[in-house]
Amino acid sequence: MLIALASAFALSQAFRTVTAMMASQLKTDFSLTPQQLGVFAGTFHFTFGAMQLFMGIGIDLHGVRRTILAAFPVAVAGALLSALAHDFWVVVAGQALIGVGCAPAFLVCTVFIARRFPVARFASVSGLVMGIGGIGMLLTATPLAWVVQHSSWRNGFLLLAAGSALAWIAVFIFVREEAAARNRGGETVMQAVRQFGSLFALPHTWGIVALGSVTYASFITLRGLWLGPLLIERYGFSLVASGNVALAVSIVSLFGPPLFGRFDPNGARRGWITGFTAAMAALFAVLAFVHVAALAVAIALVVSFLTGYIILQYADVRIAYPEALTGRAMAVFTMAMFLGIALMQWLTGVAATVGAAHGVDPFEAVMLTTAVMLAAGAAAFRLLPAPR
Repeated sequence: MLIALASAFALSQAFRTVTAMMASQLKTDFSLTPQQLGVFAGTFHFTFGAMQLFMGIGIDLHGVRRTILAAFPVAVAGALLSALAHDFWVVVAGQALIGVGCAPAFLVCTVFIARRFPVARFASVSGLVMGIGGIGMLLTATPLAWVVQHSSWRNGFLLLAAGSALAWIAVFIFVREEAAARNRGGETVMQAVRQFGSLFALPHTWGIVALGSVTYASFITLRGLWLGPLLIERYGFSLVASGNVALAVSIVSLFGPPLFGRFDPNGARRGWITGFTAAMAALFAVLAFVHVAALAVAIALVVSFLTGYIILQYADVRIAYPEALTGRAMAVFTMAMFLGIALMQWLTGVAATVGAAHGVDPFEAVMLTTAVMLAAGAAAFRLLPAPR
């Protein structure tokens, strides 16, 4: 059952990282500015994040299976709309639909794990699922680059639509859920919404949200938006060559979450989280000024591996709230993550546009903006109240 749910998560990972391989053709076909490219990439993550509250309520009231089966067809529709679009804003609308459809993809996995596995195994099993989900990023590396280069970005969306339909069928066939996992307390929708509000009344929620909004966002902003343009425009890579680097980055990212989950430091977890975030900020600051292709690729690979520590943030959230609020707590954290991606991709697009207008290398502006946001998130996580 968990593998079937993870297949939907893998397609979600694929959708959120398509921009890096499609960016060049999209810019040419629609005459896009870097800021518009940031809007395209960020739309998926904005709608994905905005829907987390509703998906968390859906999971707690109606269960994992019903929620993902109801939502995921919207992603298929969005991919088809994108493939057929001949106007930039129609493609953006398709991205919005894909974000809505994929919104519960990882959330259903984390809630399923929280309900079916012991607390002590949460980090390790979640890390394994994140590794499986990373297979979706493999699809949007060399394979997608080859499809885009030899046909078009439209066929890339068609292939992802077909894969999403297969994932939905797998969930429908294999996933079963105990009745007790659905609305165990007879809770109403309004009561569920009030419970969401109560999470934000807890002081430790704000530090969790502040850091959650920048950590995964930094990796997805690099891998899903700027990696392709960086390699092609700064270092002269071909599209397929940049796809090969994206493939290597994606493969390395598969190993981080299971490893960090297996060696979860438990009592020292929050210190580790802060330290790794600071290290990520430093790597992005260095990447801003690197003009040696091999070193830039090496930094991207290190970032992709270190990103696995984000699984420790999920473990931190898991123990910070009572079990009855697991679905909603995970939804709040996931909402922060993906609204953060939308914000970071939009801000880095603005930074690139403003930088270019003032004679600054746009990629310097992008990487330094990412580094500053990571540093600010780490400071907030460290200084704001921690859970008891």
